[in-house]
Amino acid sequence: MLTEERLPPNPANARSFQQHIFSLLHHCSSIKKLSQIHVQIIANGFSQKNFIIVKLISLYTAYSYLCHAEQVFKELERPSTTAWNQLIRGNAHSETPQKSVELYARMLTEDSEPDGYTYSYTLSGCSRSGLLREGEQIHGRVLSNGYYSNVFVRTNLVNLYSLCGGDDGLDNAYKLFNEMPEKNAVTWNSLLAGYIRCGDVDGALRLFDEIPDRSVVSWTTMVSGCARRGRCRQALSLFSEMRRAGIELDQVALISALSACAELGDLYLGRWIHSYVNKAFLGRREEIHVPLHNALMHMYSSCGMLEDAYGVFKEMPRRSIVSWTSMIIGYAKHGYGEKALRLFQWMQSLRVGEVRPDAITFIGVLCACSHVGYVDEGRRYFKEMTEKWAVEPRIEHYGCMVDLLSRAGFLDEALRLMESMPMKPNAVIWGALLGGCRTHKNIKLAYHAAQNLMLELDTERAMGYLVLLSNVYAMAKRWDDVAIVRQKMIELDESKPPGRSWVQINGVIHDFVAGDWNHKHALTIYEVLNEVTRQVLSEKYEHRMHENSVDVVGVGFTPTLDLMPKMSLFEIPKC
Repeated sequence: MLTEERLPPNPANARSFQQHIFSLLHHCSSIKKLSQIHVQIIANGFSQKNFIIVKLISLYTAYSYLCHAEQVFKELERPSTTAWNQLIRGNAHSETPQKSVELYARMLTEDSEPDGYTYSYTLSGCSRSGLLREGEQIHGRVLSNGYYSNVFVRTNLVNLYSLCGGDDGLDNAYKLFNEMPEKNAVTWNSLLAGYIRCGDVDGALRLFDEIPDRSVVSWTTMVSGCARRGRCRQALSLFSEMRRAGIELDQVALISALSACAELGDLYLGRWIHSYVNKAFLGRREEIHVPLHNALMHMYSSCGMLEDAYGVFKEMPRRSIVSWTSMIIGYAKHGYGEKALRLFQWMQSLRVGEVRPDAITFIGVLCACSHVGYVDEGRRYFKEMTEKWAVEPRIEHYGCMVDLLSRAGFLDEALRLMESMPMKPNAVIWGALLGGCRTHKNIKLAYHAAQNLMLELDTERAMGYLVLLSNVYAMAKRWDDVAIVRQKMIELDESKPPGRSWVQINGVIHDFVAGDWNHKHALTIYEVLNEVTRQVLSEKYEHRMHENSVDVVGVGFTPTLDLMPKMSLFEIPKC
């Protein structure tokens, strides 16, 4: 089959015919057209013309048809260095970058001469494959063959050492960086990304301030880096600077900013970003990528705006498993278990192969079952995980099931499940069992769970478990144990930084801790709090604690929420 633009049947000469084919390659816009041109190349005997074959290989790799590119390359009798480079480059940017290093080694055995592009592409493959030793060997060849002054080669060396160099990697990368007489934007951004990957956000900020001409990549690297490292306020501050600097906001920067909004509960800025997305991308009919939709959904869900989150979900032209999972977990996390399960049933009704639930999806589903008390459904979904979907249960799934069974009073079944687990139960699972024992007044099993819980306590979540533990000991009138637990709580309260909460009022985020007097309106806040407390007491509110429970106020514990995955956007796989 010929291309839409037919080749001249009798070209004036072979040279013009080759140029015509090269022009068709240059303007090729689809893999279908490329295949048609390839047929003409073979039919007209141009399979050994390096300048045509190099362009053909380049296009096949650009369309991610590496197997076709490799087949074309194999047919070359004497491939040029440029032909080698195109195949090495294609593999370096693929899902199997180590193959680029294998091709480079093969190139050397066939007496082809590498050039600066060869070293750049191969070093990129080493970086993406984590092949430090091979990269160091190439570094030696770069020095001996006179390519050390090449800015692209040295930039890839900076990237190699910052990414794969281990403890001294960043120092070595910085040393190489400082020795460079010429630096381009990619060089600066490579080192900047190295600082972020190593967790040195302060070092990255210092370097960022030195960059002479910050690109959108520089800004996005800093915004996403701060968001990844939990410095969400700083991430949003940089995002605001980026806007004031007139830098065009790309989808990566918006995803990072939305992640920080979700963490801080900044609904005001989140809504502004949503409005910007609609105007900037939909207005010029630019495709909105699935991860950006997911980020919007995650932001609304984290701020408790589930109707808005579902609105984004409904409008998505294409949904990934992350999209479905985010919405299911959003419903489950906020107590809308039935909506979460209906959404899961909808997902299962889709065509085979369109979307498959993964391990995170089932955590949301099982937590939803726990919230609404659907024990039979929980048992069924837990069984279907392995039998229908080939998803191996992780400790989080066992924890969800123990929580579900314990809440419903199936304490013996919960204990049997824990004993059958292929891994050791952690504090969350023992805490879930203990909570069920307290609710259903099983003192004997509660004591057994308490003993194991004491061995597994995690300081990050210990306070909630200790409150629960003290109440169980009080139920059993084990006052010596109550005193021991109370002492642990006092020690923990002294050593652990207090938990911090945020609330947004009129677009301004206010943060606070328990007993905080730093806010300028603290007096008014405490007056309102005292009035609320007075009203609660006057209405004879009955506290859930047992009448003999220790008097501990203001500490809550919900095992299911501890089992819920943190839907960080940077842990989401590519869509």
